[in-house]
Amino acid sequence: MKASGLGWAVLLVLLGLVVKGKAEIYIVTVEGEPIISYKGGENGFEATAVESDEKLDTTSELVTSYASHLEKKHDMLLGMLFEHGSYKKLYSYKHLINGFSVHLSPQQAETLKRAPGVKSVERDWKVRKLTTHTPQFLGLPTGVWPAGGGFDRAGEDIVIGFVDSGIYPHHPSFAAHHDDPYGPVPKYRGKCEIDPDTKRDFCNGKIIGAQYFAEAAKAAGAFNPTIDFASPMDGDGHGSHTAAIAAGNNGIPVRLHGHEFGKASGMAPRARIAVYKAIYRLFGGFVADVVAAIDQAVHDGVDILSLSVGPNSPPTNTKTTFLNPFDATLLAAVKAGVFVAQAAGNGGPFPKTLVSYSPWIASVAAAIDDRRYKNHLNLGNGKALAGLGLSPSTHPNQTYTMVAANDVLLDSSATKFSPSDCQRPEVLNKKLVEGNILLCGYSFNFVVGTASIKKVSETAKALGAVGFVLAVENVSPGTKFDPVPVGIPGILITDVSKTMDLIDYYNVSTPRDWTGRVKSFKAIGSIGDGLMPILHKSAPEVALFSARGPNIRDFSFQDADLLKPDILAPGSLIWAAWSPNGTDEPNFVGEGFALISGTSMAAPHIAGIAALLKQKHPQWSPAAIKSALMTTSTKLDRAGRPLQAQQYSETEAMKLVPATPFDYGSGHVNPRAALDPGLIFHAGYEDYVGFLCTTPGIDIHEIKKYTNSPCNSTIGRPSNLNTPSITISHLVGTQTVTRTVTNVAEEETYVITARMHPSVAIETRPSAMTLRPGASRKFSVTLTARSVTGSYCFGEITMKGSRGHKVTIPVVAMGHWR
Repeated sequence: MKASGLGWAVLLVLLGLVVKGKAEIYIVTVEGEPIISYKGGENGFEATAVESDEKLDTTSELVTSYASHLEKKHDMLLGMLFEHGSYKKLYSYKHLINGFSVHLSPQQAETLKRAPGVKSVERDWKVRKLTTHTPQFLGLPTGVWPAGGGFDRAGEDIVIGFVDSGIYPHHPSFAAHHDDPYGPVPKYRGKCEIDPDTKRDFCNGKIIGAQYFAEAAKAAGAFNPTIDFASPMDGDGHGSHTAAIAAGNNGIPVRLHGHEFGKASGMAPRARIAVYKAIYRLFGGFVADVVAAIDQAVHDGVDILSLSVGPNSPPTNTKTTFLNPFDATLLAAVKAGVFVAQAAGNGGPFPKTLVSYSPWIASVAAAIDDRRYKNHLNLGNGKALAGLGLSPSTHPNQTYTMVAANDVLLDSSATKFSPSDCQRPEVLNKKLVEGNILLCGYSFNFVVGTASIKKVSETAKALGAVGFVLAVENVSPGTKFDPVPVGIPGILITDVSKTMDLIDYYNVSTPRDWTGRVKSFKAIGSIGDGLMPILHKSAPEVALFSARGPNIRDFSFQDADLLKPDILAPGSLIWAAWSPNGTDEPNFVGEGFALISGTSMAAPHIAGIAALLKQKHPQWSPAAIKSALMTTSTKLDRAGRPLQAQQYSETEAMKLVPATPFDYGSGHVNPRAALDPGLIFHAGYEDYVGFLCTTPGIDIHEIKKYTNSPCNSTIGRPSNLNTPSITISHLVGTQTVTRTVTNVAEEETYVITARMHPSVAIETRPSAMTLRPGASRKFSVTLTARSVTGSYCFGEITMKGSRGHKVTIPVVAMGHWR
């Protein structure tokens, strides 16, 4: 007994060692400049650095030789420290940051941290997806596309890179048409991987690059080739959806269940699509893979990056929101002239839920556009119950008997299958259902995705029902109900009080024997037509799920002197392409299109509109494009009223409240005005480094580590960063900030006015200025705390031009005593 006990102890010690030494993925940065900022100095290697906002020529001999030099150094460092086979290098990062990702044990990571020349070793962390009528809603066909030569030229030769779940290349939204072929894009150098199943490559002229990144996912044991596809193929649907929103072909009929829901189009229908798959169906993605994808996209020459991904949670050892391998890589991408649109996050409507923090990124919030899909159920007692259902109606002027799933079971043992969910036709009696309306209950299974509305409609159809009703009896707070297209009459009753009306009517009309069995079904009803959207004037509104500010500068949630989100774009109930093998949305399995919501859908709207701006103004920097989008955005809805935001009421139902810049940033995007903004607020790489250097709590060694730049900033404080918004989270007494505008139109005189909540006084100087084409002028804004309310107050600065341009920027401040 004793001996075996000793054996156990030894075994436990060994197990302890094994567990303790479990390999993890680490992202490592090392000394030495990446290609983008290398100014020369290493023997035999000439400078490769670019000026701010300049494109990198990655084909040059200088760049390729310096790149292989860096990679050799990464391999040498690992080879000197560790035994061959005891680690696995996953990627070398050479263009935007100098470093690599590696799969090794925590003990090896400690050794690596102490090695000379190593700047940082961070354990990898995960990202997740932030889950088409909109061109008309945004005024693109009449107001913007003609300026680019019509929809058949809108976005021509601009390349948008998508770091997402891949693409379904056979979708009509991505087809290349023989009658108007795409020419080559010499500036783009990405490659096209071959589909291992069909042996065809993924590119066709419309899609011009397709690669996948899964080394970290594979090393972590999360990758499953049967559903994740070891290729750029979209195994999820999300990537195809976002690519189609930004750059899908124009006029693609959206057909489901024999009905056409209109025609879909991307924002920039002639832009090219470059796919960098780094997000997967079940687990999201790993930052090591995402950074490799971004590094490759910038190397390949994309103009725009669309990121519908954000961190699951902050990296464990990063104090600052703006400084980690992910945000540092995006900063270098912006330095290389690439505009980045990132989804703001879906944690709304609560404050400080953003997952996109940095000033160099355009963080996009989600709006509801003007379409609402409504339907109704008419009962035999004359009541009409409102609900959702993208479905045809039952036969006009005819009513049908209604039967509840629980009353038509084949035998009582079926109750273990949650029969009221109507997911399994085999447990229900076809004779009793045929020709009638089937009543089903919306249980928790629908919330977690193990039951779907699509399956209810398939069950009803298999049993010969004329239609179905799915009724919600109790609702968990915050449950979002989206209309789902179905092929037979069907309706989802989401209002619990309406469900009670239905149950009361059914019970009163349905006589039962003493055991509770139904003697005869007497309740009757009919289902209306839910296929036509109703257009609302109260659009846009900020969607309930859209993440809200204030922005934070660190993970103890200290407020940042920087406004986020930046801009609002449509992100609710967006029709776009879907991958038929995608299972991300149970209601769209096997379909070619999906109607889904999320800031994931808002970000590609901005990426596509940015492509239109880049096409018209090829020399504009990422900051200029972002500025044009922000300063021309609107803070009014269609009816001319101030924007409203969806919010929870005390009873956890939804209500509308006046929206603030923490909901919408500068406002809702207005593409037509953005093409000709008059003035822009320019900021480049050095300005962003200055912002980091003046942000409280950031160690200057950390900044040097990630940006390879010293802190010699002149901006004084982060609120002086030249952004098209002003935020002072801690206003004591009086503070003055400066901004510089640059004229991108003809000579014009601007009158500057400001308004602010009375608790803060605001003053601008000068009150007017005249700018020649290309000229820049400074102005100052002085804010004084008049009373301390303990809450933020909002205002705006308006610059009205003599030629009709109008530039507005939001002002946000909170007064403090000291």
